[in-house]
Amino acid sequence: MTPILIVIIIFAFIFDYINGFHDAANSIATIVSTKVLTPFQAVLWAAFFNFSAYFISKYVVGEFKIGNTISKSVLLQEGDHLALYVILCGLLAAITWNLITWWFGIPSSSSHTLIGGFIGAAVAHYGTFSVVVAAKVLPIILFIFLAPLIGMLIAFIITILIAHLSKRSKPYKAERWFKKLQLVSSALFSLGHGGNDAQKVMGIIGAAMVTSGYIEDFSQTPTWVPISCFIAIGIGTMSGGWKIVKTMGTRITKVTPLEGVSAETAGAMTLYIAEHFGIPVSTTHTISGAIIGVGATKRLSAVRWGVTVNLMWAWVITIPISALMAAIFFWIMKIFI
Repeated sequence: MTPILIVIIIFAFIFDYINGFHDAANSIATIVSTKVLTPFQAVLWAAFFNFSAYFISKYVVGEFKIGNTISKSVLLQEGDHLALYVILCGLLAAITWNLITWWFGIPSSSSHTLIGGFIGAAVAHYGTFSVVVAAKVLPIILFIFLAPLIGMLIAFIITILIAHLSKRSKPYKAERWFKKLQLVSSALFSLGHGGNDAQKVMGIIGAAMVTSGYIEDFSQTPTWVPISCFIAIGIGTMSGGWKIVKTMGTRITKVTPLEGVSAETAGAMTLYIAEHFGIPVSTTHTISGAIIGVGATKRLSAVRWGVTVNLMWAWVITIPISALMAAIFFWIMKIFI
């Protein structure tokens, strides 16, 4: 391995770790806000299932489809001595934007940050958008809007269905059952989160290995890469992200155990659908949409639309800001190499 490839792998794992604590809120926000688990118990629970997703992707799905999509989203020329710096600048931009949004408690998408950074640095280097593989990137951009809508719709339907089925149950007994079910729904969502987000880092490392000539295709990525990626995101999740937990768990709408089960189950279903088709989606967008969906079953005014609109703006600007930051990083780095 060349020194620059080793540096890229190190920064990729740093991004993966940051992604874990940045997105920890996605998996644990509702389970913490409903007091089913303490924050510490919740991050341990989520981290365990983040890593367990490796075995689902490897032995149940049989391949890492999302990693493959990411690795082939931009055309990098093998043998181009600056191509690896494109990947490095994309990672630096993604890390920077993730830390900024984490600091301000904004649940933006780590996935779209990474994609935006990758595209921005590549366009800055080659001077054309033709290096962007539209067939890979357009579905990702489309799902900025589709993922939260799908999550919202599924959560809305599940909430109404569960409420109808349990309307004759005693409230105390029903709530106790829903708190137990939240352990299951949270685990399902954490599996989806790990399977979706860890693979994105795999894709970046795979692209770097192909570009450097270390391997010929993403399918030849060494086994230690996916295992390390799933471990890194699990450790990151254990570090938590409490500012975003507060936004996700309390500021969008007040969530009950029943609604927590609905939101997490809907979010997990959306992530599994996306992974089946190999489309990298934002777990942040997905669970946000699902939480809005359960809030809307009570009444539309139960959703704090002011907070929600601010979140949506953050979603929309993530790719262009990350792309611009990566381009600036590349132009600066090019001066010294």
